[in-house]
Amino acid sequence: MDDALTGGTRTDDMTAGGAADNTGRAAIFDLDGTLLDSMGVWDRIDEEFLAKRGITVPDDYMAKVSAMQFMEIAEYTIERFGLHDTPEALVAEWNDMARRMYAQAVEPKPHAVDYLRALKASGARLAVATTMLPDLRTPALEHAGMADLFDAVVGVDDAGDRGKEHPDVYLLAARQVGVDPAHCTVFEDLLAGMRSAKSAGMQVWAVHDDSSDHDWDRICTLADGVLFDFADAPRRLQ
Repeated sequence: MDDALTGGTRTDDMTAGGAADNTGRAAIFDLDGTLLDSMGVWDRIDEEFLAKRGITVPDDYMAKVSAMQFMEIAEYTIERFGLHDTPEALVAEWNDMARRMYAQAVEPKPHAVDYLRALKASGARLAVATTMLPDLRTPALEHAGMADLFDAVVGVDDAGDRGKEHPDVYLLAARQVGVDPAHCTVFEDLLAGMRSAKSAGMQVWAVHDDSSDHDWDRICTLADGVLFDFADAPRRLQ
């Protein structure tokens, strides 16, 4: 395996003086499963939501909806399980369940906050590109102690409701921080998002999350680097 895929920094990640200089570069981060150890939240929500309707969560459900935005997931869920709810009602119910968890229980991935602070100090521009709606991502970032570290926070709702199977949300984040896509590094746990970011000419570092284990071999082939802990993330961005 290439050195970039084993995690950790490479020898060219630091300047001669020992400190990274990321001026003119940007790091774009996903939230769920990347910066936030939160994917278990959605497992619990899915289980509780479907159990109330007498349905067991199918093995392939999370993989099917992982790249979709909320309204797409609601429409898919209604069609798949023959529910009589409206998409709007489903989204509202999920938001009510999730808002409490994100505001009180979801924590950052190991060393994520320290890494963000180090990048910011190095001159990098920082952005969030997420499928989470504003009423979830705002309390989540505040609870995790990250809210003041980003130069831009955008969601697929800001990018024409196009999910992460399209590069729109990453390109929007790059525009908002004023950095060319070629000088942006995306940190993602989702294969579909990594493909989109790569198609936009961005570097991609894969952040391991249990929810993406089924795609891990393909992720390692695609990504420019992988990490299991932000202590091993690159100090100098490409």
